Order: sequence, then C-alpha cells, then structure tokens
Amino acid sequence: MLDLESARGKNIAQAIENFMTLDLTGVGLIGKIYHALQRRQPGPACMTAAKLICERVRDRGGPIVIATGFPEGAGVPETDGPVGAALLARALFLGLGIETVILTDDDWVEMMVGTCRGAGLAPLAFPTDGVVKPIDFIRPVYIRSVPKDEAGCRAITDSLLDVTNPSLVISIERPGRNDRGLYHGLGGRPLDGLVADLDQFFLRAQSKGVPFVAIGDGGNELGMGVIADELKSFSPKAKDSGHPGRGGVAAATAADHLIVSNVSNWGATGLIAALSALLDKPSVFHDGELERRCIEQCVSFGGVDGMFMGPEPAVDGISAIEWAGLVTTMRNTLDRLAGRVVGWKGDSGDWRQLK
Repeated sequence: MLDLESARGKNIAQAIENFMTLDLTGVGLIGKIYHALQRRQPGPACMTAAKLICERVRDRGGPIVIATGFPEGAGVPETDGPVGAALLARALFLGLGIETVILTDDDWVEMMVGTCRGAGLAPLAFPTDGVVKPIDFIRPVYIRSVPKDEAGCRAITDSLLDVTNPSLVISIERPGRNDRGLYHGLGGRPLDGLVADLDQFFLRAQSKGVPFVAIGDGGNELGMGVIADELKSFSPKAKDSGHPGRGGVAAATAADHLIVSNVSNWGATGLIAALSALLDKPSVFHDGELERRCIEQCVSFGGVDGMFMGPEPAVDGISAIEWAGLVTTMRNTLDRLAGRVVGWKGDSGDWRQLK
C-alpha cells in the first residue's frame, strides 16, 4: 500500500484535493466550501476517506451501502450522484473485493440499474433475506429501493442496518433535510413528496457505530451538516430558502467524514482515485471512456442533466465527453506522481529507475 507519510504519498493526496477544488462549473462556491471544510476537518479529504474505508473493510468486511438520487422537476433524477455511486461501487469491488448496495427511491430503480451497467457492473435483485453474499465470476451490485412514505422507508432501512449489517455507509448527492426537517434544492426549491427521508437511516447508522462518509457540492446534500454554520455565512440560500417558514437549504445532518467538490460525481472520482493510489491498484480507477459510457447510460434510463434539465449526456452542464477528458487528465497526473511512465525505449516503470 501507499505510504501516506512519504513525500510521494503526501503529493498524491494533495494532488487529488487540488482537482476537487477546481471550479469546473463556474459557480464560484467550491473555494469557500472547501476552506470551510478544512477549518472543521483539516487534511486531504479523499485520501483520509479511502484510508477509513480500507481499515473498516479490513476489520469488518463488506458490504457497503451507498445512497444517491436527487430529484429535478417532476421528480426525475439528475445524473449527478448515480454515476458517482455506480463507479464507486465498481472501485470498491475491484479494490477490496466487497459488494455494494445502492440505496435509492422506488421510482429511480430503472435509472440506477442502467447506470450500474454503464459502469461495468451486474445489477442483481436484493436478496429476500437481506443477506449479501459473495458471488463468483461476476461484478455484482445490489439495488435496494425505498418508498417515499416515512413508515415504508423506515421499515426497509431499519432492516438494511439490522440484517444486511453494512460496514460503512456513504451518501453521494443525496438531499439532506435542514434544521426544520425539510428538503430543498440548492436554489431553495422545496422537494416535498419528491424524495424519501434517508437522513434517519444515516443517523441510525451512526448511532450503531457505522461510519458515515458523505460527498456533496453545494451544502444541501445529506452529510454536509459538518459545515452548516459556515455555509450560512456566505451562501444566502443556506440561511433562507426564500420560502417563508421553511428555513434555509443547508443540510443539518453531519457525516463522520465529508468530501466536497465542485460536482458530487467529481468527488466520487476523487475518492476512487485515492482508493486506487492507496491500494496501488491502477485498475481500480476507471478510464475516461467508462465515465462517458456511464453518464450516457444514466441518461438513457431516465436521468437528466441538472443544468440543462433534460436528458442530455452531461452532468451539471458539463458534457460526458468533457468528463471523460477530465478523468483521463487526473489518471495521467496520478500515474506521473506515482512514477508510472513509459521511457524513451518503451519500457514502463518508475522514472527514477529509467534515468
């Protein structure tokens, strides 16, 4: 494994963080959010999360539960979140050999199944007994869906904790309720009736000692309560949604460990990159072509871009082709930092040994 105390380990961890702070969408918020996180949770967020996951899996084994899904108009799910969840599930299986359960709403199952296939996974029906077991000769992922009513959602998520017994829980671009128990879009749009309450699942997981890692990009995502107070000082909607009596959009539930990035899928990519580097397994980090295919499959099966508000092969206004290039750039950068290059004679290896 990568020595995180070595100069190389520190350089790789910091390089990943630098990618996370790029203002790819031009919104102008990520710098402030990242600095707020560093005040609350100093250090390289992606690599620290990767280390936490590896240690937890080593001590407890799988599976890991990932919750995702964010509704746009009419409750149609956006592409940001599901793509990151699917590719992270792939990385967890290839890197650690553990199965993932992706948790989402009942009406988004088709989208999630298609997205997982785009990520190179084989979506399987969730076991009727709730026990996830290894399966040979396949890359499995399980989709567990919940209804939007409180009682139905709670019954399924309670069983998921008590019977499936995850080693870790993760949220990616999932709405988080504010301090009044209400859900909002980042611009203040009420999400009443459009999303199941999964805050209760993560809070109960924490009460049982199950670590909670969250990935978000704006402040209204589940787990971003870590920086809720700071958000209210520089993001007006965080304090006041614009709808009387509803409070602000800032999520109240705080994760045990938080990753922030300009786009939540990009934060998942940072975590995947960190896992790949930490484990010294380049195959864990998917290539740009798989990123593009995953986004396109998400759209083909019901996802919409959160900027265009339509079935465009894009995430937050950035096209799938551009995302493929960004992933390739990050992969190549980390390869160089790890010393993996091709010499002038065509030999692959550590450049320090090629001199």
